Amino acid sequence: MHHSPSTSYLVMLISFFLASKLLLFPGVDGTIGVNYGTVASNLPPPAQVAHFLVESTIISRVRLFDADSNILKAFAHTGIAVSVTVPNDEIPRLTKLNFAQQWVENNIQPYTPNTNIVRILVGNEVLSTANKLLIGSVVPAMQNLHSALFEASLDRRIQVSTPHSLGIISNSSPPSTAMFRQGYDTYVLKPLLSFLRATNSPFMVNPYPFFGCSLDTLDFALFRPNAGVLDENTGHVYTNMFDAQLDSVFSAMRFLGFDDVEIVIAETGWPSMGDSTQVGVDAKSAAEYNGNLIRHVISGAGTPLMPNRTFETYIFALFNEDLKEGPTCERNFGLFHTNMTPVYDNWILRRTTAAAAAAANFHPVTCLLVITIGFLVLAINHHGEI
Repeated sequence: MHHSPSTSYLVMLISFFLASKLLLFPGVDGTIGVNYGTVASNLPPPAQVAHFLVESTIISRVRLFDADSNILKAFAHTGIAVSVTVPNDEIPRLTKLNFAQQWVENNIQPYTPNTNIVRILVGNEVLSTANKLLIGSVVPAMQNLHSALFEASLDRRIQVSTPHSLGIISNSSPPSTAMFRQGYDTYVLKPLLSFLRATNSPFMVNPYPFFGCSLDTLDFALFRPNAGVLDENTGHVYTNMFDAQLDSVFSAMRFLGFDDVEIVIAETGWPSMGDSTQVGVDAKSAAEYNGNLIRHVISGAGTPLMPNRTFETYIFALFNEDLKEGPTCERNFGLFHTNMTPVYDNWILRRTTAAAAAAANFHPVTCLLVITIGFLVLAINHHGEI
């Protein structure tokens, strides 16, 4: 069948329309991960989760809060980059090299290389615990785990790090003058950063604009258009809270002489439900934050103090975790329900998976408009051929 140029243009128009609706994130270059927490009832089997992530989502990295053998086995041969965690209470034991060697032997060696384990995280937000034993143990534990990995010839494949809350920053406004809390800076963070630099491992942080925002700063936190915040020392205008938080961390690192160490976002997210006293706790805000966040971190724009870079980023969290304690929001950070249906349109589903969902969401008027334009173009084309 012969197609005239105008018919071809019509096909292109409709194709472009469909593409703009369905193809949300064409490629994310391995930068987007998810926190796979398990404090929930009715969780799907790990093998089902691994298959779902590979086949149906853009997620290429997973962070675990332990080193669960069933989950590690489930991710074998998937190619997904897995970070495992030493629970906080196990850290003091690892200050002895033989315990670190045993930990690697039990929790890493049986699963690698079939499972792509890329990082061991020593605890989570250890400095925020204010537990002197844990805080004093974290760097020696990291050093011993690295030594154990070296002995097993895994040190080039697997990094060692530890994630921090932004409570490690003493003054974050303006971002350019931020510093680490006194006491932690020289006694813990300087040797920690020295270790990370020496082993080519990242400094990992958990920035949460959700916990730092108010009604007045909600647009700033959600990457919405806003007036911006000026840092008078640098002249930079910050248009979102996430960049301001990251640059605060960068400035604190630079103050200690470690601005060359990579920064990885170990956790960030937004709840879809919360208590009435909290601001912006709804599915629309959660979808907005995570969607804008992903676009931002993969764009290559970077931040005012760290321009032209992408950031490896782990969304919190994969599932709503109904067994968590604390306020309502803590149980509602999930991208998916435990039956693996989206909690909201969360931009994580692959194009092919998103297509079916997006097609179902086309507004009837939009569809009618496109079809009408199609018939008009065909009618004009037919008239010209008579």
